[in-house]
Amino acid sequence: MDPFFPILIFNARPAAGKSEIIHALKQLPEGERIERFHIGPLHVLDDFQMLWTWFEEDKLLEDEFQLPRLHTTPDGYFLRPEYWHLLVRRLSLEYDKWHRDLDEAHTAIIEFSRGASHGGYSQAYPHLGQTVLAQAASLYVQVSFAESLRKNRARYNPDRPDSILEHGLSDEKMEQLYREDDWHAFSAADPGYLLCAGQRIPYVTFDNEDDLTTRAGEPLLARLEQAFGRLWELHRARPTV
Repeated sequence: MDPFFPILIFNARPAAGKSEIIHALKQLPEGERIERFHIGPLHVLDDFQMLWTWFEEDKLLEDEFQLPRLHTTPDGYFLRPEYWHLLVRRLSLEYDKWHRDLDEAHTAIIEFSRGASHGGYSQAYPHLGQTVLAQAASLYVQVSFAESLRKNRARYNPDRPDSILEHGLSDEKMEQLYREDDWHAFSAADPGYLLCAGQRIPYVTFDNEDDLTTRAGEPLLARLEQAFGRLWELHRARPTV
């Protein structure tokens, strides 16, 4: 077994701290990151970048070519609910293409948020496919909806709406898409493993209600070290269904 996770899935409500955790991990020397967090050379796959491309393409089609939009409405909602699952399929496909040409071991981080209103995590995870699910471990960043809403407002930079760390949603979209979250129902069957598509996927919940990710520094790293230490134990002891 490699000394680090092959695949980590990061889930949470928007602005909960996923991208801030990734940013903090990227700043560490590789040796320290492996020793403390069992995370190797990093490759990050985030469905926000795919989603934002759809918004840009649809606006170009409508404004420049007078053609129908393909994925989204003018006010930024998906034309079909299946597009939420298509994004997850794209994440899995991008992982397969990247991994095909890999010449050394890495840790791939797959990051996405899913609200219950568009299927939640229980419907999203099967679309990751067996290649990903058989190797993955999951970190869920726990914050309340109120905290997610607060941080979403705080991080939004209208001059950089396409930025991973500075994008945001309207309060209306937050309310409609992310108020309800099915993570606890999805994970309720087992305190250490998600049961999905014939796999047992180790997981931990990382409490960030006190917004430790914004302050960053060693207090954040110490809490992450504890969480990833527990996740590593679960990963190494992973049973088969």
